[in-house]
Amino acid sequence: MSFASLGLIDPLLRNVQDLNYQTPTPVQAKAIPAVLSGKDVMAAAQTGTGKTAGFALPLLQRLVQDGPAVSSNRARVLVLVPTRELAEQVLQSFIDYGKGLDLRFLAAYGGVSINPQMMKLRKGVDVLVATPGRLLDLNRQNAVQFDQVRTLVLDEADRMLDLGFARELNAVFAALPVQRQTLLFSATFTDDIRAMAASILRGPINISVSPPNATASKIRQWVVPVDKRNKPELFMHLVAENKWEHALVFVKTRNGVDYLAAKLDEAGYAIDTIHGDRPQPARLRALERFKTGEVDMLVATDVAARGLDIDDLPLVINVDLPIVAQDYVHRIGRTGRAGASGVAVSLVCADEAPQLAAIEALIRQTLPREEVPGFEAEHRVPQTSATGQIIKKPKKPKKPKVPQVAPGGIQVLGKRPRLQSGENKRKPAAPGAVAAGKVTSSSPSNPFSVQKRRNKPASKPAAGSREPTDKAAGGRGKRQP
Repeated sequence: MSFASLGLIDPLLRNVQDLNYQTPTPVQAKAIPAVLSGKDVMAAAQTGTGKTAGFALPLLQRLVQDGPAVSSNRARVLVLVPTRELAEQVLQSFIDYGKGLDLRFLAAYGGVSINPQMMKLRKGVDVLVATPGRLLDLNRQNAVQFDQVRTLVLDEADRMLDLGFARELNAVFAALPVQRQTLLFSATFTDDIRAMAASILRGPINISVSPPNATASKIRQWVVPVDKRNKPELFMHLVAENKWEHALVFVKTRNGVDYLAAKLDEAGYAIDTIHGDRPQPARLRALERFKTGEVDMLVATDVAARGLDIDDLPLVINVDLPIVAQDYVHRIGRTGRAGASGVAVSLVCADEAPQLAAIEALIRQTLPREEVPGFEAEHRVPQTSATGQIIKKPKKPKKPKVPQVAPGGIQVLGKRPRLQSGENKRKPAAPGAVAAGKVTSSSPSNPFSVQKRRNKPASKPAAGSREPTDKAAGGRGKRQP
């Protein structure tokens, strides 16, 4: 099958050829004719399947062939995305596919000044790619009206719901024309996604190129059991032992990101970071440096998990498992793209057994486990199954108490001696422990060594302790010898 056989016009075919697209991917082969027909579409497609071209190419053709020119402060196609990074990526795709066409495109998202976006909207745009919050801000300021919107695209709809955009999405749906085409693309299909689809789609064409919630088949996935406090050392060991040189590393917290970045920087790796506390220009710059190979490792929180278009990424490392199981699919979707092979390794501690079980239930497979000598977990990670169950290890039967024989032949059970008045009933502190229950078995600057306290509020760090500095966050590159 060729792109020409899908009914695309010559200008689009030339642009596709210039981009070295040989044949349509399965989702493109199904989505392009469906979108050209003007019908609603509900597509299950993972990142890396070519879904952006699947809706962008036919929408560009419809914009060229149909309808009047766009008016001031209007848009004809509205694409909603969950993150700023994905908005920039989708915008660039429309620009590349629409080269030479007399069309205007704009991406609108928060974290940057709204004024330049308002200025560009004055002339009207044919395609507006936006995050839900910024779109509503523009609408409230009368910078954009929706009466000319003919097509709505929800890209990575599941992620938008994960990020709490349900209220904003409902507000957008209520403001759009009833007569419109709606395209919904999602990597995973939860009950919430299906409910939303039922409310906004009319007789949709259903497209599925892989089982819902599945991971790419060419991604080799495995789990390494480890105690939480040993995660940083195991991570550095694996990187050095396997000579991993280009990887996207996911950590749960900002402190964890900065801590691992500092260790990588000290080891001589060129690194950069992405998390919610970094300003948008710095995050975009970090992505670009990683994509061009200027840095070896990109350490990130889930804010960067979706929509990153990175070619030939061989490896994703989950130092922490995500809280939401769907985010695992989104994370490892960075590798194994477009038929390429990839690796996804996850460091899992005992506390993460529920997340692991939820992930395996979602992807319908049990991930193999590989222990690393020298890093065996003292706190065993319970076995899990693809049904989402945690398989508890059977308890050993208790040994019967042996009665003691008192002088005179009378049998008595052994009893603990009572404490005398004034004796301290608490057990003595373990070696190295300090007052008030503070744990000193690991460095207080290591966020992976923090222990959960059950009965008392968390104690403050010891005097003089501090978190790692942000010297690695700027991604200074390799250290000089």
